[in-house]
Amino acid sequence: MKTLLSALALTTALTVPALAIAKPVTLTANMNQYGGDGAYLALYVTDANGTYMGSLWMAGGKSKYYEHLSDWYRATGGNTAEINGITGASVGAGRELKITLDLAHALFDAGYELHIDVSVEDMRDSPSEVVVPLTTAGAGQPTTGRRYIRDFTYDM
Repeated sequence: MKTLLSALALTTALTVPALAIAKPVTLTANMNQYGGDGAYLALYVTDANGTYMGSLWMAGGKSKYYEHLSDWYRATGGNTAEINGITGASVGAGRELKITLDLAHALFDAGYELHIDVSVEDMRDSPSEVVVPLTTAGAGQPTTGRRYIRDFTYDM
């Protein structure tokens, strides 16, 4: 029940910023030239204990591939309700995913982490490809991905 309420609070902060103090945050993932099909990316937040708090964005629209985003899938039980209304196209090699979301101010400097899982058809999956603490000092600082993401930044 606690996870459900936390996820609801996170989702509310994203969709109804008037009810929570929120700020626009731009998330940018630049993909490597990995030589494969478009990548599926799951962007989600965990607390300081690694407990899943909520999904921010899903790049890729075919739910049959979501199980390959293994950390996200395990945390959500593959529940597509977690990503209703927050999906977009997969991201091709050498391309950029850039989205701006309203994130609750309380997520910053409080031990929360943003995770990105990546999956590419016929290539190795990359759970937690990027894990970055959400801090005000980290804004604008690039983080290198493990396999498919060349670099990731968030800007406030």
